[in-house]
Amino acid sequence: MAYCAIDFGTSNSGIAVPDGRGGVTLVELEPGYRTMPTSVFYLTDGATAHEPLPRVYGRAALAAYVDGLDGRLMRSMKSILGSSLVEQSTDVGGGRSVRYADVISGYLRHLKTVAEAAAGTRLQQVVLGRPVRFVDDDDERDARAQATLEAAARAVGFRDVSFQFEPIAAALHYEQGLTDERLVLVADIGGGTSDFSLVRVGPSRRGRARRDDDILANHGVHVAGTDFDRHLELAAILPLAGYRGRGPDGREVPSRVYFDLATWHLINTVYTPARVGELRRMRGFHADPRQHDRLMRIVDDRLGHALVAKAEAAKIELAAGGATTIDLDAVEPLLSVALDASQAAAALEADIGRVVNAARRTAALAGVSPAAVQAIYFTGGSTGLASLVNRIAAAFPQAEAVHGDHFASVSQGLGVHARRVYGSAPSPARGRGPG
Repeated sequence: MAYCAIDFGTSNSGIAVPDGRGGVTLVELEPGYRTMPTSVFYLTDGATAHEPLPRVYGRAALAAYVDGLDGRLMRSMKSILGSSLVEQSTDVGGGRSVRYADVISGYLRHLKTVAEAAAGTRLQQVVLGRPVRFVDDDDERDARAQATLEAAARAVGFRDVSFQFEPIAAALHYEQGLTDERLVLVADIGGGTSDFSLVRVGPSRRGRARRDDDILANHGVHVAGTDFDRHLELAAILPLAGYRGRGPDGREVPSRVYFDLATWHLINTVYTPARVGELRRMRGFHADPRQHDRLMRIVDDRLGHALVAKAEAAKIELAAGGATTIDLDAVEPLLSVALDASQAAAALEADIGRVVNAARRTAALAGVSPAAVQAIYFTGGSTGLASLVNRIAAAFPQAEAVHGDHFASVSQGLGVHARRVYGSAPSPARGRGPG
């Protein structure tokens, strides 16, 4: 049976298959791209009541949303694994709803279909990447998250399913080009989690089937790119619509709606008729009626997802420092807000502090001093944020900072692991975990 490896990421995903020469290669999921946004758009325009809704994926999904097609954009589906939402349904428009679990399995089915067309064979064995922690400080929910992802993989036709930690996969990819042994801290900071692994790597270890004793410690926190986007939106954009504003009596305006508007999978809950009516009646809560007008424009015109995208774009522009201006003309003509690197750093200080502490904690769990770490291998889309990378690097002053492919290192490393698991060995036990 043919095998593959899937990096099902919060922001982007990739899939590796055998290359026919004893190695693995990443599938071109979209023309010119080996990774694809973890996004799906459910099209409701013209859909019949008794047929499944048409869907488009990746960049096509984002384009459908930007173009204003009727339907629902779903992003960051991985972030709901381990939560009660995964078994709930969500409205996608046109009086239709889908289960979040089915959204995940549908996306995996699309990846599998594209990969099978590229490989020219049916794929029945898979290694799935997983973060060190799907859910912080809750082992039961963390285990449930992996079980949900495994069930989704089996539902789309994978017979044998195993897992590997994403930062370990990144270490395997990094190791391919080494000529000496190193103690490396892998920093895999993506859209949903910041994961760290302290690993011994080197040419003498490269061919070993099992690497358990080379992994000195794993640690992670559920803080990453989508959290950065949310806090930038709360700090820079939503105050213009009343977040942390004051009412006529001096009390702070209720904040729940703003947190929901800044969280991808909760945005649509703000648009229900009951919720909209409640918000409309809250005009008197705002000392500045313009802020309530802007809030209602955001809700009435369903601009929540667009504003999250604005915050994400601002984060990317600010990644290397400097300043940007966020255009909010859709909320109010000529409305905009300036944001510079120092303001962004202040908004993200708590998040960055938690991530850096997780890196330090990883070394402590291994009983290794920060000075003993020889390299930090940065991978994941959020490692483009200079303030974050510099803070992590400063915690390990003797380590060389090495930057992998932001989006493809984990996929490639998972492919290396899949080759070792499935390439020549008998099929493993079902549901095998990392290691």
